[in-house]
Amino acid sequence: MSYWEILLLGLAVSMDACAVAMTDGMTQKKITPAKALLIGGFFGFFQFLMPLIGYFITGVIANAFLSVFEKISAWIAFGLLLFLGSKMLWEGVSDLRNGGACAVPRDNELTVKKLFVQAVATSIDALAVGVTLKMTEISSYLSSGVWGATTTIGVITLALSFVATYIGKAMGCKLADKANLVGGAVLIGIGLKIFIGSFL
Repeated sequence: MSYWEILLLGLAVSMDACAVAMTDGMTQKKITPAKALLIGGFFGFFQFLMPLIGYFITGVIANAFLSVFEKISAWIAFGLLLFLGSKMLWEGVSDLRNGGACAVPRDNELTVKKLFVQAVATSIDALAVGVTLKMTEISSYLSSGVWGATTTIGVITLALSFVATYIGKAMGCKLADKANLVGGAVLIGIGLKIFIGSFL
């Protein structure tokens, strides 16, 4: 997986966090740089942490069955990215059908506990990204290593969530519905490239 593919992966998996950050921005009376950075920091940290956990857990399992994993790693990576991408597309379409991601009234108070729950909820799927990173490393290569890849994902999520908070404040949720659609399509595209590349 090249550095550019890792960048695309980071952009794709950050879309859930961006959509939630937009709704956080929309529901706040005032958004300060410190508050936007806190929101971005929570989302970015967990998008960094979850793939790392998934990567190391997979490493322990893969080492015990390395020969098997070498044969099926591209299939696993493709399957996981297809699943995650399809899930994001489904959520995006469902949001559009139900009147938008912000159709349901939300609690205005943005506490650390609420941010923690949001960050975990939007990053739990990234455990599977860690599995994908390990499978990619086994079947071909991972250009920046796992620390570089997960740091890139975390920084991208932090930066985009920071900006999304202000976008949410300025525009409401007009763009939040589209974030999952774009992210899902990118994840499926990366998965297809990994899968096709395993035959070349």
